[in-house]
Amino acid sequence: MKLKNNHTDLIGRLFVVATPIGNLEDITHRALRTLKEVDLVAAEDTRKTHILLQKWEIKKPLFTYNKINEERKALKLMESLLNGKRVALVSEAGMPCISDPGERLIKKCIENRIPFEVVPGPSAVLQALVLSGFRATPFYFGGFLPVKSKARRAEWIEATTRPYSSVYFESPHRLLSSLEDAQAIIPDCLLCIAKEMTKKFEEVFRGKPKELLTQLEEIKLKGEFCIVVDGFGYSKEKAQKLSTDPPNIIT
Repeated sequence: MKLKNNHTDLIGRLFVVATPIGNLEDITHRALRTLKEVDLVAAEDTRKTHILLQKWEIKKPLFTYNKINEERKALKLMESLLNGKRVALVSEAGMPCISDPGERLIKKCIENRIPFEVVPGPSAVLQALVLSGFRATPFYFGGFLPVKSKARRAEWIEATTRPYSSVYFESPHRLLSSLEDAQAIIPDCLLCIAKEMTKKFEEVFRGKPKELLTQLEEIKLKGEFCIVVDGFGYSKEKAQKLSTDPPNIIT
């Protein structure tokens, strides 16, 4: 949908800014300069963004922009952009649009010929992939694992058919259930789970699903987790057959 602009000479600019995924020092000079120069900051979580801005002594108006209000707030942000405002878009952590809000706003900018820039920075996906020690190129990113067990098990099978690594996000209250599904479906597949990445208590767990279940049942599950799957490269038929056989059959 194109919006009417009666002040074409006043069109602003959108800045899509990557922010730290944990350690507040992991932010670029360009990102800090951008946040200082914009007129307002559209944030997925204003509380966390306020902490970041306070750390770097930046005072800017914050505008809530998340998946719940994304469509409605995108129109309001477009009005600001069409009236010459410079707007920074940030997610709760990492790069906007990667399993976070932002796609709608960028599409509207393209439709309305509003310039935008992407200011690069930290990425939980790449951080976890490198920490895993698995093959990094190419790789597949699947966002959050499905909520329902049946769909999740199907995704685990898909991961074994890829001859390269697969990266997923998972929430703490579903992590153990996801691993239980993995134990039932891909018991001999090697996984890596990254927790509290870039923070003081960063932890990385590697092993087969059963081994990981044993390790993770001993710790407090808090925050978001990244799971990296070391793909087998099986055909889908073989993956489905092996998932129904006893766990020790996969080699």
